[in-house]
Amino acid sequence: MSKINVSLQVLPRVPDERIYEVVDKVIAYIASTGVNYEVGPMETTMEGELDELLEIVKKAQEICTTEGATRVLSVVKIDYKPEGVTMDEKVGKYRK
Repeated sequence: MSKINVSLQVLPRVPDERIYEVVDKVIAYIASTGVNYEVGPMETTMEGELDELLEIVKKAQEICTTEGATRVLSVVKIDYKPEGVTMDEKVGKYRK
């Protein structure tokens, strides 16, 4: 299967002062998986195989609840085409 993009925004229900701490743990997990990813101000975009990225999304929910979130609202976007799609082809020209 070709590489695709999945963007993930997690909004854990935790006290306000803990939101960044919990989100940072999700981002650290994403980094540990070895997939290509970029952190943005509102979401993190990953590049890889669909099944692998969906497993990361699932684990992100578990990380939030393990960290004490009583609920997790997540926004997931998937950009798929059979021949593949990369972050670089979409935003490479904007990188410094």
